Amino acid sequence: MKKLGRILSLLLAVCLLNLPVFASADGEPTLDGVHDQSVMAGTEFDALAGITAAGGDGSDLTGMIMVESTPALDFKNGKATPENPGDYELVYSVTDNSGVTVEDYATLTVTKKTGEEVVYRTFDFSTVEVTDNHGWEAKIGEAAQAEAALKNGAYVIDIRNPGEGDGDVQLAKAGYALKAADYKIKIWAKSTKPTYAHILARNENAEGWETFGGAFNVRIEETVKPLELSFTSPGEGSAELLFNLGKITPNPDNAEDTTPTDFTVTIDKIELYEISGEEHEVPVYTADFTQGEGVTAEAGDGAGASASFADGKAVVTIDSYAGEGGGVWSVKANIGLGDLTIEQGQKYYYRFTINAQNGQGGEALVESAARAWECRANFNGLNAAAGEDVVVSSVFVAEADVEDPVIRLQIGNAPEGATNNVITISDVEFGKMEGDKETVKTIEAFMPFGPTTANAENAAYPWQTFNGTDEDNERGVGTIWTDNGSFFYRIDNGGTVDWHNKLICGFGGNPLTLASDSYYIVEITARADKPVSCGVFLNPMGGWDPRFSEGMDLTEEFQTFRFATTDTFIMDMDFELLFQFGSEALSKLDEVTVEFQNVTIYQMSVQ
Repeated sequence: MKKLGRILSLLLAVCLLNLPVFASADGEPTLDGVHDQSVMAGTEFDALAGITAAGGDGSDLTGMIMVESTPALDFKNGKATPENPGDYELVYSVTDNSGVTVEDYATLTVTKKTGEEVVYRTFDFSTVEVTDNHGWEAKIGEAAQAEAALKNGAYVIDIRNPGEGDGDVQLAKAGYALKAADYKIKIWAKSTKPTYAHILARNENAEGWETFGGAFNVRIEETVKPLELSFTSPGEGSAELLFNLGKITPNPDNAEDTTPTDFTVTIDKIELYEISGEEHEVPVYTADFTQGEGVTAEAGDGAGASASFADGKAVVTIDSYAGEGGGVWSVKANIGLGDLTIEQGQKYYYRFTINAQNGQGGEALVESAARAWECRANFNGLNAAAGEDVVVSSVFVAEADVEDPVIRLQIGNAPEGATNNVITISDVEFGKMEGDKETVKTIEAFMPFGPTTANAENAAYPWQTFNGTDEDNERGVGTIWTDNGSFFYRIDNGGTVDWHNKLICGFGGNPLTLASDSYYIVEITARADKPVSCGVFLNPMGGWDPRFSEGMDLTEEFQTFRFATTDTFIMDMDFELLFQFGSEALSKLDEVTVEFQNVTIYQMSVQ
């Protein structure tokens, strides 16, 4: 009997040894704090600093973390001293008591040995600004009390008393040359109190008072928007453009509905369009979604999306948007264009209707299906209110040849409060514009340093803004100036995507040149009057290959940020330092002002 008992015990032990190993009922172990890092060659690197691990039951497994490197590094207690510059792929792993192993990954960038940090360039924001009124002069009648001046990057008109008539407070531009063409004026303005304006184009060649046209009782609101006048000139001549802000009462029977007192009108920019010739649309491709094809969906960064077809329309269902680290590119809807090819320099048009159940902002791009941004013909934006049919359209001259074009909607940013969406696409038409129509647009901005030639002429200030509305997108207006040793960027109209509101250091004829065989640190001390975030990129001129891509979360208190390059270049190179602010959150703010107290670039030369 004892012998039988021993045999049964042995059999039971064998069975137990062959049982599968199960993870803790509380889940898998976790690794926390793994992230990309950089260290100088010859400097000790602690791969485990700040890295923790826990079991699914909450037990501390930090002391059991293992790290391996490719190329190999000789780790002792998690520390190593890399001698050779380059990128090292790190694999972190931890195994719990149940035998369950999890891994996480990071890149260690080992830079070349350098000398100490030395100041390469500090931007002096105390220098007197260069400003230009572009020929716009203020005229104040005797009955009015008002002052006008270029300040804070805009044309600012303080009106205490508007006088007795609309012309008592006036901004005028004389001698505007005309030819046989159509003209449009957009005045981007706001007022501290809602008020009215008249916009007129007076014929300077007429014997008496005569206009080419006018826009009357135009409402100026408390947020920036375009105030427009369109008119036609039958031939050569000249006009005086008038922006009248004096006393206006649209309805004589309602004297209370009139121009207020004690208010300020701010004009960020005035856009002038000259449109000549004629053109017509030649359709080349019209989508037929009844065949169940023509639109595909892509999703990444943890997002989920799919495409389907119903009732002759394409339906893109976004099950989930990306989490932290995602962006507008995380969800894409690709509208195919059949076997169409696009020729650089040819003028095209497209239009389609979109309906977003929960609203949607994003980008509409005409680019290669396979090569994407590397082969792009056009860049456009889109913004659809919840549940409304919105026509998205563009007329553009192709910037590149594209053999496999699609209209790519990058829609990975979630609308406020939404976790999913249903987007319906219909009525897609793409074609050529034929004829001799030409549109010449002039932007007259009142900020210093620009908007086009002042950068090259004023080398001390390589600063510029780019606004989405500069290219006739719906959103994006901002201006810059200096005051009391600080540099200011005011966003009066926030865009829904980051390129709608860009601040640029290094522009056109005045790039930011960095010397070869060196690493650089860009140090920025800044704050904002409202919390706002932006991306920061150091990008070579003429292409897109950022040497760093970082973010700044600005608050009302000054913070100092330091962003470092991790590679060198064999010759001096021209760069642009980009601050890209546009986002869904920014588009909902009336106005944000960012103050830069310091921007300094440090150089560390390779030894």
